[in-house]
Amino acid sequence: MDPAAALQSLTPEQKHAVMAQAQQQANQQIMSAMIESMTLSCFDRCAGVNGDRLDTKEQGCLANCQDRFLDVRKAVQDSLEKRQG
Repeated sequence: MDPAAALQSLTPEQKHAVMAQAQQQANQQIMSAMIESMTLSCFDRCAGVNGDRLDTKEQGCLANCQDRFLDVRKAVQDSLEKRQG
């Protein structure tokens, strides 16, 4: 049975549960992609090429960059939850 036919055979409550789970999984994928992007972007922006340790300036840059991304992440997460609810 194809997925569309299977979905049609569900009760409204079951359909709602399936759709809510799918939305939650999509939201988690968005959040994971944002964290991965943050890690790569902040490291590329802040980390130098000299040595294998971050100096104080680089650490401060990373912290500020991560704070900005986390603020955006929180806003996106709030928006996704509001849209889902």
